[in-house]
Amino acid sequence: MNPLATRIALACSTLLLATAFHGAPDAQSTRTPQFDNDAVNVWRSTILPNAPLTFHRHDHPRIIVALNGGQMKFVEQSGHIDNQTWETGKAYYLPAMPPNTLHEDVNAGDKPIDVMVIELKHEK
Repeated sequence: MNPLATRIALACSTLLLATAFHGAPDAQSTRTPQFDNDAVNVWRSTILPNAPLTFHRHDHPRIIVALNGGQMKFVEQSGHIDNQTWETGKAYYLPAMPPNTLHEDVNAGDKPIDVMVIELKHEK
């Protein structure tokens, strides 16, 4: 084997061993804007297992459309936990949050949860 091929093979082996012993680099859950106007704000959220969306709040009601459902936990700063099951292909209504509250979104399963969120800016 030529010296360059040997170095490449050694580097690949080292990377594979490091990943096997320490896991892959930490992946993060994401929130990707899709659409925004005077009536609605739409974003796509992907919540990975063991990678909660950080504390935030929702001042407006919203509809969740589960593209890939799963077990979701909303963990409030107070410690209160709201468990929800979202089925793939179904839509869910979530009210605005009470004043002075924050929560984080925690995927309680072992597969990513992928949703479209449609936030209603004005209630009628």
